[in-house]
Amino acid sequence: MTAEPEQLPMVVPASDLPQRVRIHEVGARDGLQNEKLAVPTEIKAEFIRRLADAGLTTIEATSFVHPKWVPQLADAEQLFPLVQELKGVHLPVLVPNGRGLDRALALGADRVAVFASATESFAKANLNRTVDESLGVFAPVVARAKETGAHVRGYVSMCFGDPWEGAVPIHQVVRVCRALMDMGCDELSLGDTIGVATPGHVLELLSVLNEEGVPTNVIGVHFHDTYGQALANTYAALEHGVTTIDASAGGLGGCPYAKSATGNLATEDLVWMLQGLGIDTGVDLGRLVATSVWMAAHLGRPSPSRTVRALSHKEQ
Repeated sequence: MTAEPEQLPMVVPASDLPQRVRIHEVGARDGLQNEKLAVPTEIKAEFIRRLADAGLTTIEATSFVHPKWVPQLADAEQLFPLVQELKGVHLPVLVPNGRGLDRALALGADRVAVFASATESFAKANLNRTVDESLGVFAPVVARAKETGAHVRGYVSMCFGDPWEGAVPIHQVVRVCRALMDMGCDELSLGDTIGVATPGHVLELLSVLNEEGVPTNVIGVHFHDTYGQALANTYAALEHGVTTIDASAGGLGGCPYAKSATGNLATEDLVWMLQGLGIDTGVDLGRLVATSVWMAAHLGRPSPSRTVRALSHKEQ
């Protein structure tokens, strides 16, 4: 009798890494907002349902930005009610200002996110304000969200490099992170918006944040794979103790305001690495790959995720 082949990836745990990681899935928002054409609302809702069925428990659903700025997500009011009853799934949404928060709260959203920049150039391009002006807008938004009992995430873009300004001083990033925490954010997401981070840089920023009173357990990381460093940077963050990793199913997304930004870290590539390390995610990789293949068919192009391509090819 021929023995069944051992399941891959082979599990070889590494010492001093977290036992479990929470994946903050951003494909339905950060991924789809970068598409040239808007995806139909029901397809978005089915995408979120399938991601939940694959075991993802935090799925960023949409953004309550004015449709003029992100027309691909103009259907936020129509989409959110279609998925908000998913059991055991958190559905955070982006809110740019008080009006966006009003719209989200009116639909029963209980997890919101604001998005700041570590650099003046990107703050101007993305928010049409200076860094300090944008923080001034967010303060009352965060305060009111907290009054309603909502969980608030603070995104910080351009933490590792900026297409206009180049290298971003670490103290500059820490100042914005500290300001968001001081106004009441429950967690932060450190964005490598143009994908230029390297592991040593990641470790240094995390260490300085700790020294300035921002604990590791409130930090998530959001890497883009422009230079092929997203998984290496993720591993560095894991070594530091980070347990919240942003990723996008199928590697969808980029940044409409930073032309050099390519796709997010693919959730499937992340899960493959974490499975090999023996780190629990609660995600069924087969179901997740099938979901990304399904969405790629709707978008009319193959997924850029190497894991999606490898596993979907094996099943053909």
